[in-house]
Amino acid sequence: MKLSVLSEGLSQKKRIGDAEVISLCADSRAVGEGDLFFCLVGTHADGHLFAKEALRRGAAAFVTEHELPLPAPQLIVPDAREAMARIAAAFYGHPERRLKLIGITGTNGKTTTAYLLFHILEAAEKRAGLIGTLGARFQDTVIAPELTTPDPFHLFPLLKDMADAGAEYVVMEVSAHALALGKECPIVYDVAVFTNLTRDHLDFFGSMEQYGAAKAKLFQKERCRLAVLNADDAFSETLAKGGMPCLTYGLESPADCFAVVEEKKLRSSRVVLNLSDELVEARLRLVGRHNVYNALAAAAAAKELGIDSDAVSRGISATQEVDGRLEWVASYNGADIFVDFAHTPDGLEKSVSALKEECRGRLILLFGCGGNRDEGKRAVMGEVAASLADFSVLTSDNPRYEDPVAIIAEIEKGYRTVSDRYVAVEEREKAIEYALTHLKAGDILLVAGKGGETTQEIMGIKYRYNDKAVIKAALERL
Repeated sequence: MKLSVLSEGLSQKKRIGDAEVISLCADSRAVGEGDLFFCLVGTHADGHLFAKEALRRGAAAFVTEHELPLPAPQLIVPDAREAMARIAAAFYGHPERRLKLIGITGTNGKTTTAYLLFHILEAAEKRAGLIGTLGARFQDTVIAPELTTPDPFHLFPLLKDMADAGAEYVVMEVSAHALALGKECPIVYDVAVFTNLTRDHLDFFGSMEQYGAAKAKLFQKERCRLAVLNADDAFSETLAKGGMPCLTYGLESPADCFAVVEEKKLRSSRVVLNLSDELVEARLRLVGRHNVYNALAAAAAAKELGIDSDAVSRGISATQEVDGRLEWVASYNGADIFVDFAHTPDGLEKSVSALKEECRGRLILLFGCGGNRDEGKRAVMGEVAASLADFSVLTSDNPRYEDPVAIIAEIEKGYRTVSDRYVAVEEREKAIEYALTHLKAGDILLVAGKGGETTQEIMGIKYRYNDKAVIKAALERL
């Protein structure tokens, strides 16, 4: 496809020359003959500096943010990342235009809400795809996870494959990083769902204002046709100013959609959803009040997509525990063991609170904090844990390039302001075994932070690791 054709959808550009483009690339080490090379400016490297190497390897043309002294066609744009997404969409034939797309964003709850809506669509016998933190799926095809929202070179061919295979709907988790970097900017969503906004990713965004501004990009009238907003989250008032029609859901504030919990148990509850005065009964097989919010968000979105109440009920009832999302793993000595992805103060508070309501003994919490990420939340998470858990085991998460002992020490600073009921065990596997050996009848152990992750990152190396597998192996030994 010609560079001139690929660039037609860009509003601001200057083109020098033209070329036939065979493929797209942003890594100079992987450039092949006929590639269009994108010169991206990153945190640690500037792609413009590698353009000469890309030309030597056979690049046919370049997308740049300033003209380069190279004898090759160039497309000069103000934002190479946005151009990359728009050109990728064009290169793969704009598959996003052939699908009904539902985008879900928020600090917590994206994955569970996406799975609930995906199962509702399946219950309605709609051909649906799913893209998110746990990977992508459509029909019998399952693709391993890479990023919450894939990069354009993966996202648009994935959407094309789904559309070509007959998908009608695709439910997508849309991260704040993806929105900030314009990864999916050509997409206009039929429905955009907002779960909540709480502290996370400040190592990248710098402030809650910038973090919220990234989320808000999804809720502009040119980006979504209808917004489903959490009436109990104050940031929804900001999002509602985007100019698109809105539907609200909540449990505390007046909302178009709300719910009543009629029966609650440790691992499930019976709920009645009021969807704009249409009542839907369902068995929610997910733990906690926060999952009632997730079910409401999914049901409200489904209603706006024209899905009938029976399918909403069956889809919610059919959703089993989502991988690593407050998921029951096993029982031991009369105690129940859960794993959860909670890695923010708000997420941890909601998960611990949900389990503590049903706990007959002690609520024991095992968690850590990731390295080379928002350091400010570590002490805050320590305070949350100390305030809610009866006892905690502080351990390593993904330390990356930081000293795990130093990370634990920062958690301890917050924890000690409230309680001294904890122990620190640096190695996560040993920490889990320690916690298991101290369980008694009626206790609940929550292993938080990694959820369904299958690796642990230490000094740049991702080692195979999974909390559920470690728990089950330890139980076999015990």
